[in-house]
Amino acid sequence: MELLLIRHALPVRIENPEGEPADPPLSAAGIEQAARLARWLEPEPLNALYVSPLRRARETAEPLASLKGLELRLEPGIVEFDHDSEIYIPIEELKEQAPERWRELVQSYALRDMREFRELTLSTLERIVKDHPASRVAVVCHGGVINAWAGYVLGIGNPMFFEPAYTSIHRTLISSAGPRTLVSLNESGHLVGTR
Repeated sequence: MELLLIRHALPVRIENPEGEPADPPLSAAGIEQAARLARWLEPEPLNALYVSPLRRARETAEPLASLKGLELRLEPGIVEFDHDSEIYIPIEELKEQAPERWRELVQSYALRDMREFRELTLSTLERIVKDHPASRVAVVCHGGVINAWAGYVLGIGNPMFFEPAYTSIHRTLISSAGPRTLVSLNESGHLVGTR
């Protein structure tokens, strides 16, 4: 079985002063990234397509679902760890405009207790794997979800050890005997020539 984890495309920045959770749509660049992702994966067979219920993930998955004729399967167990935050600032924007704030954010990840998030993420992905033997399944999700899974496969304890690019693809081969092999991290050939 092959599991493809895909990070959502670039969303817009949202800051909700009323305290409601930020659930941003894709930016114009993100819409283009999602279209490129769909074209890139067009030749590959896919048996199922799961997606986080957050808007940025759904909008990223829609072109791929349409092109492949697949149903989007909403999966709450792959939502991002900070999905209830009232602010969403794209990490590249934060890095460029407020490097100190970005460093503080990255350091806070190391201090945050991510056990519950990680357990939910891993149990959800393991269920998807179990439900689709001898298949290729794509899961459009978030950077935290990808870090949790990749860290689990590689035996890394740090909950956020790398920065997945927007619409990057992360492949894992899963043997029927159980072993998981990480084949790629941060595949982004479909983004060549974009900013």
